[in-house]
Amino acid sequence: MKMTAAVMYEQGLPAPYEKSEPFRIEEVDLEGPGPGEVLVEVRAAGLCHSDLSQVKGLRKRQLPVVGGHEAAGIVREVGAGVSGLSEGDHVVMTVVAGCGTCVRCRSGRPALCEAVTLPRTKGLLANGQRRLSRNGQPIYHYSGVSGFAEYAVTMPASLVRIDPSIPLDVAALFGCAVVTGAGAVLNTAQVQSGASVVVVGLGGVGLNSIMAARIAGASIIIGIDTRPDKFAIARELGATHTLDGNDGDLAAQVKDLTGGGADFVFDITGAGPVMTYAPEMLHPGGQVICVGLGASDTRHDYNHAALVSQERAIRGSFMGSCVPDRDIPHYMDLFSAGKMPVDRLKSQAIGFDRLNLSLDLLNGGDVIRQVLLPHGRL
Repeated sequence: MKMTAAVMYEQGLPAPYEKSEPFRIEEVDLEGPGPGEVLVEVRAAGLCHSDLSQVKGLRKRQLPVVGGHEAAGIVREVGAGVSGLSEGDHVVMTVVAGCGTCVRCRSGRPALCEAVTLPRTKGLLANGQRRLSRNGQPIYHYSGVSGFAEYAVTMPASLVRIDPSIPLDVAALFGCAVVTGAGAVLNTAQVQSGASVVVVGLGGVGLNSIMAARIAGASIIIGIDTRPDKFAIARELGATHTLDGNDGDLAAQVKDLTGGGADFVFDITGAGPVMTYAPEMLHPGGQVICVGLGASDTRHDYNHAALVSQERAIRGSFMGSCVPDRDIPHYMDLFSAGKMPVDRLKSQAIGFDRLNLSLDLLNGGDVIRQVLLPHGRL
């Protein structure tokens, strides 16, 4: 079938992206679904800092590629052998999809499934197939999703069926922003009632961490960002305090507010300077949870002697240690109950014509979550 999609042919093009146009809006060919695959009509796709990282070339991808990894849509066709999904089902599309049989998957950690990671690094679906092309030339899949398109062929493990009453432009955010931010707090760190929490970076992922910390019962929730205009929504969503990341000794300010240091610091940014001071914000025995990703070869400095002598810990959280079939329905229940107002994170809806400009807005920190509507409407 023919469809419109946003295709990236080159990484590392300079900003402003409205001029360099890293995404070209083109008509491409989509085959399938083949056996074990699903065709989804993409109704909404979120723009994430991970998309921006790919545009900047911080982590290399097989090119050309149809972008987008956080999306929601409607199942239009299922391939032979697919069970549990039917035409007309509303689904969230997510990167977190394992093979279901390896040691990591069987231990409840599908985000770490190596069987799925290898084909995806080659721009293929988890089964090793490619369904995208243009004029007979191959186009590759982005993280098994490729949501910046009118339609997508993907694997069932990348899809979670949802209540059709949930608006699809909200549902899309659950595929990455929600599972990553909330999961870091509830799954990776397992924050307990009464804990003190610091969240550095108040974009879509960071604000989900703020909401999750409130749900977990954290007594002190400190949001840090270099953009004070984000502080109002951070406080609305659960932050008890906010600090300007441009200020002086942030570690001293956190220790003041927490009576000696926080239990958890969540670094959503992946920025080198943050990891220099984040461990210093902890009390003895506290943990830094690293959520944001920088370049694939990034190295960070920290005070190793203090880490050892005060038994602090630094650990990673990839996609919120998510188990999609378990976590996404749970988070949606929290949304429906008014406890996780994810809809408050939407900055604007856009069409393909504004996609590159929207990368500039994201790069400048002027928005929280923009949502692409590939068909121009829900």
